[in-house]
Amino acid sequence: MEKKMVKYPIGQQSFEVLRKGGFLYVDKTMYLNKIVNGSQYYFLGRPRRFGKSLFLSTLKSFFEGKRDLFKGLYADSVDWQWETYPVLYLDMNTSKYKEKGDLESVLDRQLREWEILYKVDVKDTLPAQRFATIIKSAYQLTGKRVVILVDEYDKPLVNNIHDRATFDKYRNALATLYSNFKSSADYIRLVFLTGVSRFGKLSVFSDLNNLSDISFTNEFAEICGITEKEIRENFHDGVYDLAEEDEISFDEEIAKLKKWYDGYHFTPKSSDLYNPFSLLQVLAYRQYSNYWISSGNPSILGELLKKTDTDLKELLDTTCNENTLNGLDIDNISPEALLYQTGYLTIKSFDKRRMMFRLGIPNEEVKQGFFEFLIPYYSSLSKAKVMPFIFNLIDEMEAGKVDDFMLRLTSLFASFGHDLQFDNERNVQNALLLIFSLVGMHVEAEVRTSDGRVDIFVRTTNYFYIIELKYDKSADEALSQIEQKEYYLPWATDRRTIIEIGINYSSKKRRIENWKKRIR
Repeated sequence: MEKKMVKYPIGQQSFEVLRKGGFLYVDKTMYLNKIVNGSQYYFLGRPRRFGKSLFLSTLKSFFEGKRDLFKGLYADSVDWQWETYPVLYLDMNTSKYKEKGDLESVLDRQLREWEILYKVDVKDTLPAQRFATIIKSAYQLTGKRVVILVDEYDKPLVNNIHDRATFDKYRNALATLYSNFKSSADYIRLVFLTGVSRFGKLSVFSDLNNLSDISFTNEFAEICGITEKEIRENFHDGVYDLAEEDEISFDEEIAKLKKWYDGYHFTPKSSDLYNPFSLLQVLAYRQYSNYWISSGNPSILGELLKKTDTDLKELLDTTCNENTLNGLDIDNISPEALLYQTGYLTIKSFDKRRMMFRLGIPNEEVKQGFFEFLIPYYSSLSKAKVMPFIFNLIDEMEAGKVDDFMLRLTSLFASFGHDLQFDNERNVQNALLLIFSLVGMHVEAEVRTSDGRVDIFVRTTNYFYIIELKYDKSADEALSQIEQKEYYLPWATDRRTIIEIGINYSSKKRRIENWKKRIR
């Protein structure tokens, strides 16, 4: 019997198109009941391409009373009235907002459409006033309170985070537009906004004191993203086909998918969540790749990290409180908040007593992608050469080719820009740790032994690397320290070959000056 072809909804954000087109759909309609019977105003923050737009489109179809689209889903089993409401769906994701007048054009086009639909006699010219008239007219014409859905409310702001004049202009315009949510409350049934970032000083949030921000609530933890349970229930055949392609078992393929695309947590008690954008593509194309990373332009992150002189190693394994993650202050942008909200960091654990979150890189895709986009900001290594650099470094370390990978690392340090500070041994150590970690090596720092600490310890399938760093001294001195303190003893009985490496970094030359090795 011929196997039925699965239609994966890659990039599909319309619930109606998805359902009518027979695409695979992971049922998230159980959340509709909580929203319909809950607050009047909602905000949901999630990284890009995580399913926010599709969920918003699901809300649109529900409030338009299109019950036929929900056949066989959870929502169809609930005793709804299935009433039809006027729905104002404002998609802010239709422009890059880099040219003068982009925001005005997006708003004017959408407002004109609504004015025609709800028979508005246009008298006002300002977007906020026109919006207020549309809301009232829709209510008067239909007799039903209005549902307002705003997708990527913050897109004009995020895209101009480093252009203060444009940012302030857009912030004021959006704040005035969104102020209608409060002033027109008598005509509104529901407001639901989505976005990547929550800008704490934007008045749309400060004015709505009854806004339900569900971004951090356990109840809505899995509203976007895919759980392993949902994979096993909805994607069994796709995983099985991928396992056949990789010539491994079903469970081994699940473990591989988990390593690459799982690991996101957005609340203290969230299940592990897969990135849906990448998951759908790896199942459809049967090939692992950095799909999510490649689909966006994280340039603002590189610019911010360089501007704030951030300690990258510390940043990629850091702790902070909910207030840090919950908002962005344009006057003092937190790198932790921006990296979390954009999906490059995620919650790893939560200390309930201290009310602190520990953050880290979610998975292999983000780890590789982070390195790929970050290195060109700090060095002369082009983006096209980053992945070959990574793969060659891994191969050389796995093969024990010390001279080859040390030459590669020396070349990389020599390419770093002059504004990148390596003014002490710890900074050089952090840079090496970050490089080894982001390329996927098993690396540890300051490993305790009976007579001291190993600066850097890397393990591969066949080798242990014991690395000692010196700053403006000599590689001989570094290698002698390993010998004198017998750093190798804890691993002496292991079958793997121990390779000791002494490295000296020259502050004058601003690069690794020399290295020495010893093989045991």
